[in-house]
Amino acid sequence: MNQQNTINLVENYYAAFNGGDMEAFLNLLTDDVIHDINQGKREVGKEAFTQFMACMNFNYKEQLVDMVVMASKNGQRAAAEFVVLGEYLKTDEGLPAANGQKYQLPAGAFFEVRDNKVARITNYYNLEDWISQVNR
Repeated sequence: MNQQNTINLVENYYAAFNGGDMEAFLNLLTDDVIHDINQGKREVGKEAFTQFMACMNFNYKEQLVDMVVMASKNGQRAAAEFVVLGEYLKTDEGLPAANGQKYQLPAGAFFEVRDNKVARITNYYNLEDWISQVNR
């Protein structure tokens, strides 16, 4: 994969996310995808990622905007920076109570690409900032 193809892959990944098209979103992952959850554990496999996304979509409504995507020249790695516009719908275990709070959060992600699919996704955002926003 070259640099532009990887950029297109990541852009398609986020377009599917923003469009709520979980089938297209998940089809962009390798079966053994590695998911490094922000300030959490590492999960491996498309099934684990599918379950993670089901939980996320139940508890949160999010759109990602102001997207900037970069990729290595060989297309094997990429990064994205964006802003999460979200609404906290249902209380997520171990987090503050949800009551429809809205939040705006800068975030980033790092990718490894293999066989024209996402093989690793590592997400980063400031959890303290998010908690502060939903506790207002």
